[in-house]
Amino acid sequence: MYRTSRADVRVDHGATTTSVTLRQAMTRLTVGTTGRGMVEITEAIDDWLSGVEAGDGLLTAFLRHTSASLTIQENADPDVQHDLLTSLDLLAPEDGPWIHTMEGPDDMPAHIKSALTDVSLSIPVLGGRMDRGTWQGVYVVEHRARPHRRTVTLHYLGS
Repeated sequence: MYRTSRADVRVDHGATTTSVTLRQAMTRLTVGTTGRGMVEITEAIDDWLSGVEAGDGLLTAFLRHTSASLTIQENADPDVQHDLLTSLDLLAPEDGPWIHTMEGPDDMPAHIKSALTDVSLSIPVLGGRMDRGTWQGVYVVEHRARPHRRTVTLHYLGS
């Protein structure tokens, strides 16, 4: 049984911001993949946030595909990416008992992997930058074997 006490949670009151004037910005990133793997898009998002002069707010990233996904993961050790992709292959192997095989043996497993990892992220933005941890990067995860061009819609709402 898991228990959480009040002592386990702290509110950083210094980080609380209130703004009455909100603005928004949107764009789309096109991400080329080389087949199964992870493509880091952290820098592209940071550059866009800087270009729209983001302040404090919320960034939503939405991937417009069903056989790829978005994730936030460690960007320091590439072994993490390898192990994550290996784990997803174990959860949804190409030789599974899939009925949907019209688009090839990697398609249904790609849909399952996308459902497990998700296609949208909500990321707080503080001072114009994503409020992410030191080793966190934002990735497009390509679940198909062949290269694709994936589209990520970015929406910023804030000051």
